[in-house]
Amino acid sequence: MAKGKDLKPHIGIFGRRNSGKSSIINLMVDQEVAIVSSEPGTTTDPVKKSMEITGIGPAVIVDTAGIDDQGKLGEKRIQKTFNVLKIIDCAILVISYNQFGSYEKNLIDRFTEFELPYLIVHNKSDLEPVSDATLKSISENSDVEVVDFTTIHNRLLPLLIAALKRIIPETVWQKPSLLAGLIDKGDLVLLVTPIDEAAPQGRMILPQVMTIRDVLDNEAICVVLKETHLEHYFNNQMPKPTLVITDSQVFDFVNKIIPPDMPLTSFSIMFARMKGDFEQYLAGTPKLSTLSDGDKVLILESCTHQVSCEDIGRQKLPQWIREFTGKDISFDVVPGLNDIPQLTQYQMVIQCGGCVVTRRQLLNRLKPAVDAQIAVSNYGLAIAYINGIFDRVTAPFRLNK
Repeated sequence: MAKGKDLKPHIGIFGRRNSGKSSIINLMVDQEVAIVSSEPGTTTDPVKKSMEITGIGPAVIVDTAGIDDQGKLGEKRIQKTFNVLKIIDCAILVISYNQFGSYEKNLIDRFTEFELPYLIVHNKSDLEPVSDATLKSISENSDVEVVDFTTIHNRLLPLLIAALKRIIPETVWQKPSLLAGLIDKGDLVLLVTPIDEAAPQGRMILPQVMTIRDVLDNEAICVVLKETHLEHYFNNQMPKPTLVITDSQVFDFVNKIIPPDMPLTSFSIMFARMKGDFEQYLAGTPKLSTLSDGDKVLILESCTHQVSCEDIGRQKLPQWIREFTGKDISFDVVPGLNDIPQLTQYQMVIQCGGCVVTRRQLLNRLKPAVDAQIAVSNYGLAIAYINGIFDRVTAPFRLNK
């Protein structure tokens, strides 16, 4: 399955084999994107499909293998199905022929564990409508909406879409602002954007592009420059910015030029505030001061990319942490949304900004570490702490909670 590098709402469809999950997807997207067969187990791996949902906008539907799959391969397919829970924002549980038993109850428990909103669709109602006994059994285990459905025509599709809209968290499809509460109309925001080997050829990185758009959406003025032009900007009495946002890699350089009374933060910290568990980041970052020889730190990247000597997560950050602590610390890196190793071996987990994943994907990525009471941080916050400016660059967000 492709990694979750998509900011659109992710909707997972679950159920037993041959319950009609793929048929529902095909009806929703109005094309045959999922294989439909009367043979159980047609869908073997999770399959993603982008679509447009009226009133919500772009979304990603994730079709999964049956939760009642059998054999050794079946067990692996079921595990892949359960892994989907980490990357979705809501779920549809499909049942048919009034089958509601241990498979469905186990899945509902998983939904609850991940705090996932969901609804239940009783499919193939043209062959066998949902019974009162099934509704009673469902109500004893869940209080969610049940939609009696069939895919032989599309007359019931608006009812399903309406029910889906009711469970999709508004925070998913109503995009939050990176700078909400930090700037006002007409303010000047200065963006410091180094261009190094990691920058895509001829383009800017996604956090920079998203920040420029957010500044404009807030009716403010955006000035973008390289760090090499920063001193020239202030020496020539240019307009004073309300806020300076920089790439974390040049924190030390920028901090020495920006006047102390001028609010300063980074792209990574903004994303940490918008997407991550910011309070856990604030509490966990000082762990950097107590790391010891032999400790292990886990670096979590959200994307996969070509590695260079300029790589922030794999090269620069580990080097800076070793220099800051003076300790012999080892680092493991997990890219994309790949499986995380056993966490008990790590003293700290440091997450990238997460610009290419959804908020739920990022929170679920960190949840095991938070639950295990392992200190968590973010690239920008860790770099700020190492440079002794942690309080300064988090102040704008502490003052605007």
